[in-house]
Amino acid sequence: MKTIKKYLKLYRRLSAQSLQTLMEYKVDFLIGLSGFLVSQVIGILTLNIIFNKIPELNGWNYNQVLLVYAIAQIPRGLDHMLTDNLWLLSNRIIVRSEFDKYLLKPINPLFYLLAEKFQTDAFGELIIGICLLCYSVNNLGIKLRFVYLGIFIVFIICGTIIYTGIKLIFSSLAFWFKTSDGILGIVYSVSDFAKYPISIYPGFIRGIITFVIPFAFTAYFPAAYFLKKESVIVCTVGLILCTCILSTIALKVWHEGLEVYEGAGN
Repeated sequence: MKTIKKYLKLYRRLSAQSLQTLMEYKVDFLIGLSGFLVSQVIGILTLNIIFNKIPELNGWNYNQVLLVYAIAQIPRGLDHMLTDNLWLLSNRIIVRSEFDKYLLKPINPLFYLLAEKFQTDAFGELIIGICLLCYSVNNLGIKLRFVYLGIFIVFIICGTIIYTGIKLIFSSLAFWFKTSDGILGIVYSVSDFAKYPISIYPGFIRGIITFVIPFAFTAYFPAAYFLKKESVIVCTVGLILCTCILSTIALKVWHEGLEVYEGAGN
C-alpha cells in the first residue's frame, strides 16, 4: 500500500512538472490541440461523405459506425495522453544516450519513462470521442444502465492497455536496434482500421487486426457488444484475455530489452 501511495505521489509530481513545461509554450499547446481536433473533424466528415452515398456498410448504418469510431477515439486518446514518451524511446532516447537517467533513480524505469510526459494534445481525441459517443448512443436508443457503464469503463481500460502494450512492444525494439520509430509508426497506423467495423474488411485484414495486432478489441468488439452484433463471450472474455496476453508479452519484451541494454555512444 505504501508503494502504491509513493508512486501515485510521484506520478502527480512528474505530471505537474510536465504540464508546467507545456504551459510555458502556450502557442505550441494550442496548435497541437487544434491540429488533433481538425484531424478528428476530417475523419467525421469522411464518414458523412461515405454515408451520403450509401445507406449501409455491410449491415452497419451511420450511427452504428459512428459508435465504433467514437469508442476507438477514447482509449487511443488516453494512451496518447499517458504514454506518449514511448515514441521518444523508439526514436531518440536510446540512440542519444538519454536512457541512463531512468536507471539511476530508485524507481521503476518504465513508470518513470511513462510518468515523465503528460501529453495534452490528446484532449482533442478525447473531446471528439466523448461527444460522438453521446451523440451515437442517443441516436441508437441504447439504454444507459448502470451495469453498461461499468462494462464500458472496463472496455476502455482494456483498450487503453492494448494500445500501450502494442506501443511498448515495438518501442522496446530500440533496445536492440537503437531506433524503432519506423516500424512503430507502421504498426500504429494499423489502428486506423479499428475506427470502422472489421466486417467490412477482407479476411486477411480482419485476421491481422484481431489476432496479430489486436486493435479490433479496442473499439469494434466493445461496440459490437452494445449493438449485439457479436457473441457476448467474444466481446468480454476475449477482450480480457487479449489484454492479459498482450500486456504480458509487452512487459516481457521490455524486460528483455533492459537486459540487453548497453547504452549508446554519441
